[in-house]
Amino acid sequence: MDLPTTRYATSGDVQIAYMVLGDGPVNLVYVQGAITNLAVMWELPAFRQFCTQLSGFARLIWFDKRGMGLSDRVRVGTLEERMDDVRAVMDAIDVESAVLLGSSEGGPMSVLFAAAHPERTAGLVLVGAEVKERITEDWPWGEATREEHEKDMATVEARWGAGRFMESVAPSLADPFTREWAGRLQVNSATPSAAEAFMRMAFEIDVRAVAAAVRAPTLVLHRVGDRVCSIENGRFLAREIPGAVFVELPGDDHAPWANGDDIVAEIREFLTGVREASEPDRILVTVLFTDIVRSTEQVAAVGDRAWRATLDAHDQVVREQLRRFRGREVNTTGDGFFAVFDGPARAIRCAQAIRDATAAMDTPIRLGLHTGECEQRGDDLAGLAVHIAARVGALADGSEILVSRTVTDLVAGSGIRFEPRGEHQLRGVPGTWSVYAVV
Repeated sequence: MDLPTTRYATSGDVQIAYMVLGDGPVNLVYVQGAITNLAVMWELPAFRQFCTQLSGFARLIWFDKRGMGLSDRVRVGTLEERMDDVRAVMDAIDVESAVLLGSSEGGPMSVLFAAAHPERTAGLVLVGAEVKERITEDWPWGEATREEHEKDMATVEARWGAGRFMESVAPSLADPFTREWAGRLQVNSATPSAAEAFMRMAFEIDVRAVAAAVRAPTLVLHRVGDRVCSIENGRFLAREIPGAVFVELPGDDHAPWANGDDIVAEIREFLTGVREASEPDRILVTVLFTDIVRSTEQVAAVGDRAWRATLDAHDQVVREQLRRFRGREVNTTGDGFFAVFDGPARAIRCAQAIRDATAAMDTPIRLGLHTGECEQRGDDLAGLAVHIAARVGALADGSEILVSRTVTDLVAGSGIRFEPRGEHQLRGVPGTWSVYAVV
């Protein structure tokens, strides 16, 4: 799906970048967590799917907070200033009242907005929302003590751009591809110093005294094993906000867009009274993931400009072979591709051609394939088959093509030969999977 148009609202003398998707009867303002960049967030299939699902029953509005992403890079805003930014976005599209969807660090601001501006709050949905980030004697469910937080702040610059937060924010999606995306999100959201200033501000937020003042209809959703924000935060909010509906969900992801079908279903029912979402189209495809081996080391060795030229040549070669073998590019992952084919043999032939062409360029890549049923939403594809192909590809060495047992069974008689590479437990995928190398 094409990137929605970036629009701008003026809040005082600050321009706030925002996007709108869908034309449903409910206005839903999505207030995200710590770091955002509208364009980079849209590159992640899971995020696109989450937004697309929400836009099926609401007009979805989301934005980059001041000082971050595509909004003006000014100092970190206070909660009061950020509430002004939400109102400015609503005013820019002539929205008098909206439901606020606050997740993670966006939760406290949404709670405060709902309490301070009831006339503009049609409802409140909190997903994995924080109440107070700091651990104290009267709040043992924060993320860190002040001493631990200071140690963490001392390493922000060294860690910025590594994308390590996926392991805790969305463990079910954490793999080399999403970590690379997460690193780009960090550096395109804010500088290390701006990120540190924002995290220091967020560390001091405490909305315990405000929650009881919320009068808007409220839905609180929280995953039982949330690795970032203890479920006790959700339980507190559900107790304190009058009349709040509370739903505990299974899983340990923190981000609502990580395998968020159940979250979308709960929001849909809360806002429309109808739980059943329209059944997505499902198609059987062979999924191919590619990834340049040791790309970080290569960047360090040749420099950014030379690496950009290498990436451009790599992308051209991959796209030429995809056209040749009738593959469809779904997405790129910085230094890799996510593509699908209507037949597994054709997908393997394409993978072999890509491997040989990139090896000749001295740019070895690893490739992974799996055949399975995927959900099709517009141009996007999602589902377990996508995750399996990515996990299989991550096991490969340089210039190696690995496939699942499903693929080998479907190409019998094609003349393609395989060697077993053992049984593997694929992260986030049930059971043990047999993996084979194309020879």
